[in-house]
Amino acid sequence: MLDRPRSGERCLLLHVGLGRPCHDDEVAEFEALAQSAGADVVAELRTQIARPNSRYLIGQGKVDEVAALAASSDAELILVNRPLGASQERNLEEVIKARVLDRNGLILDIFAQRAASFEGQLQVELAQLEHLSTRLVRGWTHLERQKGGIGLRGPGETQLETDRRLLGQRIRRLKARLERVERQHEVSRRERRRSKIPTVALVGYTNAGKTTLFNALSGARLEAKDQLFATLDPTIRRLAIDPGEEVLLVDTVGFVRDLPHELIAAFRATLAETRDAALLVHVIDASDPHHEDRLRQVEQVIEEIGAADVDSIRVYNKTDKLTDETSRAALEDAGGAKLCVSAMTGRGLPALIEAIRTRVIGRPVAGQLQLGPEQSRIRAKLFSWHAVRCEKENAAGGWTIDVELSARRWRELSQLEGLTGDSMRQKA
Repeated sequence: MLDRPRSGERCLLLHVGLGRPCHDDEVAEFEALAQSAGADVVAELRTQIARPNSRYLIGQGKVDEVAALAASSDAELILVNRPLGASQERNLEEVIKARVLDRNGLILDIFAQRAASFEGQLQVELAQLEHLSTRLVRGWTHLERQKGGIGLRGPGETQLETDRRLLGQRIRRLKARLERVERQHEVSRRERRRSKIPTVALVGYTNAGKTTLFNALSGARLEAKDQLFATLDPTIRRLAIDPGEEVLLVDTVGFVRDLPHELIAAFRATLAETRDAALLVHVIDASDPHHEDRLRQVEQVIEEIGAADVDSIRVYNKTDKLTDETSRAALEDAGGAKLCVSAMTGRGLPALIEAIRTRVIGRPVAGQLQLGPEQSRIRAKLFSWHAVRCEKENAAGGWTIDVELSARRWRELSQLEGLTGDSMRQKA
């Protein structure tokens, strides 16, 4: 049995295309994932298969080629761009004599490195253990080699069952702790709903510039890196839209093609921020030549997590990186729901804030209110919202107030105080 080394950053990338060659953007993304995990890529190999081999995923001849290339390049780790079964992973290790990790395991490793909050660490550990629970296959065969007599029967199967039981117990404890965290988050979300402050979530493919845009809009100073999955734990900041009007801006984890289902399940508390948002700002890297493909992949993940019905706008970021004037003009002239911005230079941010205000808060309502002396509570509320432009006393001992407030605030005021459309005289 292969004795797995504890370290191993020198890696060989194996790109396997199923029924077709691997596309260049898929190869580049897998390279970026490996580098984000801290791997030193020393060799790469592309291959194409008609259907997966049940033993190795790839054919025997290609396995021998991978083994020879790994030996000549001193690769300690083989990263495969497709999910591997537990037996396929172990069979490859036995032939290649190096550790083998599939794409899901690589993403889990990156998440384990980046998770900073207590909740994030719990979520990652749960996803890792659930992934590992499928890997307890023939892991203890070295304890079954002594057979044939009293006192010589190996306890291999007993040890395997013990490991499965311990893993199951740890998974149940982690799920229970995450459920408690989720209940705490639900209390916070209820408080936000009670305060009627809408939430706007930034979503998009990993490395689309969400964190940089989040910083530019909210004034936060989160660390933004040019790497995949630089942000894992969601961050919430207040964003002033109008005087007296705020939204909660949420920076969420980036998506990626074929996101492992273990992570979708484990990060349900984090992804709830996306489902509960009043508006999704879908951030797209305009400088990425494959951004339309990335857009479809993000929308697929949004549908998988149950957020497909949330209102959304598309924001094309990193327009400062577009060197071709024709491409920039074509993107801006496309119209529709597209917004072109540059989080680095600030270009287009006022238009984005206006779009958020229009979608979430509504267009402002301006007019003149006649309030009686018994309606001082309404007057105080208008002042607290910074909605009063000017006022004067009227003949009835009340106030004539010129106001400008959002449609959302006007609806709230009308519902609470029983005002109607006739209560306010519209002003030009």
